[in-house]
Amino acid sequence: MKRLEFIFIRHGQGEHTVNLPASLQNPDPALTKEGINQAKKLRKEFPLSEKDVLVISPIRRTLQTAMIWSEGINCNKIVTPLVAPRMFPQNPNWDSLPCDAILKKEIIKDEFSCFKIDDELLFDLWIEGINTLPEFKFNILAEKFIKWCKQLHKRRVYIVSHDGTITSYRQFITRKQLSKGDFLKETGWFKIEC
Repeated sequence: MKRLEFIFIRHGQGEHTVNLPASLQNPDPALTKEGINQAKKLRKEFPLSEKDVLVISPIRRTLQTAMIWSEGINCNKIVTPLVAPRMFPQNPNWDSLPCDAILKKEIIKDEFSCFKIDDELLFDLWIEGINTLPEFKFNILAEKFIKWCKQLHKRRVYIVSHDGTITSYRQFITRKQLSKGDFLKETGWFKIEC
């Protein structure tokens, strides 16, 4: 298969980061005003065309980031739990936080109707997500995700996701040990070919 350019972009500032740690208990946090402005700035940094593909986490703040960034552009927007929140590093004693709960497909269809929902890849992930998967299971899914992206037959794929998820994929692709110090800031990005 040909090489593909992945551009991982962290969502804009979310309400769950404004009053830590209490705000992490906030279910379904949206973007803040600052997060909205950050998403608008992506239009200049990464101008999109109808040929582009956005792969988006099924969480409100990532969906809002992608919607604002791609406003007026009829590109392919695909929502999948394979880029949903993921704890990094993994700890089997930790639980998922309310701010990282995956939105129901019905909500996504209703509120983000221009997005396509990916039902083809591992249906149960829409319920369980990838947040607490052991690393070996995540690595199997990461390999499948990369192959799936390559089957889109595009030169590049933009992925709007979360700090822990992006760092997990970076570590998987580069085979280098990373830490929380490698997390991207809001709307920060990381580009890699694979």
